[in-house]
Amino acid sequence: MAKPIFCATHPRACSTAFERVFMTREDLTSVHEPFGDAFYYGPERMSVRYENDEETRIASGYGDSTYKTIFDSLEDEEAKGKRVFIKDILHYLVPPNHQAPKLAPSLYPHRRGIGTEATFNIADGVNGSHHANGINRVNGDHHVNGANGVNGDYHVNSTNGINGDHVNGISGINGSHDTNGTNGVNGTGKKAPFPFPTEGEPGNPTIVPRALLEKFHFTFLIRDPHSSIPSYYRCTIPPLEEMTGFHEFYPDEAGYDELRRFFDYARETGLVRDKGAALANGSANGATENGHANIPEVCLVDADDLLDDPEGILRAYCASVGLDFNPDMLNWDDEELQSRAKEVFEKWKGFHEDAINSTDLKPRKHKKAAKSEEQWNAEWKEKYGEKAAEVIRKTVDQNMADFLYLKQFALKPKA
Repeated sequence: MAKPIFCATHPRACSTAFERVFMTREDLTSVHEPFGDAFYYGPERMSVRYENDEETRIASGYGDSTYKTIFDSLEDEEAKGKRVFIKDILHYLVPPNHQAPKLAPSLYPHRRGIGTEATFNIADGVNGSHHANGINRVNGDHHVNGANGVNGDYHVNSTNGINGDHVNGISGINGSHDTNGTNGVNGTGKKAPFPFPTEGEPGNPTIVPRALLEKFHFTFLIRDPHSSIPSYYRCTIPPLEEMTGFHEFYPDEAGYDELRRFFDYARETGLVRDKGAALANGSANGATENGHANIPEVCLVDADDLLDDPEGILRAYCASVGLDFNPDMLNWDDEELQSRAKEVFEKWKGFHEDAINSTDLKPRKHKKAAKSEEQWNAEWKEKYGEKAAEVIRKTVDQNMADFLYLKQFALKPKA
């Protein structure tokens, strides 16, 4: 069977509309954003968004989710016989703010020998903490409250605040964030369990072992930050924040930097190969062959291209991942499909309402009009206020280079 398709993206990339297309297929099992469970709520969480809100973590139903339980569930889905289609936010697999990657404890390879056994019980948690009594010992190093990394690497006061990105108002909406660089909720500055007391793999920017990454057929989806960043910001303020539960805008959740670093890693190390490169057996790059190829070709979709020409882009995408395209994929005006979508998207309330209420994917009547940066600034100021517009502008500027870099690889409609 062909590898599971993993559509890796960043927040607000029109990815849920893209996902709905593949939810129409009877030959696929669609899995919606599974890794956020571990990233935000579980004992291996890397985000501090709910660090002071244990009640919400528990109420989510994912308080015990580890990266291993999620990968195990994906394996269970695959075992049912259908090819799996996963859409998820790539930064859920990459430590925030360029912190050194450490493999998730639940995925860490078991080793035998002196000084190794303490590494492997962390994911089980003790009273909701990774470290019994807050202390763990790996190779002789003490790790108090998870603050110290392996081999003495310290990450205190650096979580979600490298190079001062969270000082001087960039993350200071309503005064929620601390200025010491820690993305603290309500100003208390608590740390997530990351960094883990494990080692990373050389060159691998994720917390997932290479052997696991190789099991997936990675594709990518991006959107212009001028559109995605304000869309994400809107989900963190009234009235949507009451639905989403995201009461602060975190610039470090934009996701472009992590997506670019993983994309480059995938290309450079053979998780994917450049378009037109020969397969391992030297055969031609046919649609089905590529879908079953051990090293699939680069496949990246720009959301604006998708919205302008859904059928053309999806034909090219399907050819790349080894699926037969059917125009019926673009329509889901069906009671059963709608009911299923509402159930699937329920876990991230407030983020997917437009996609839930949609019935099809048609070309937009007019391509997105070009705007000057001054026009964008004025639009954001009118919608969100001057202070918010400054935060949005800075966040957009911080991510444009990564977006433009990735955009050069964008899929084109098949001729």
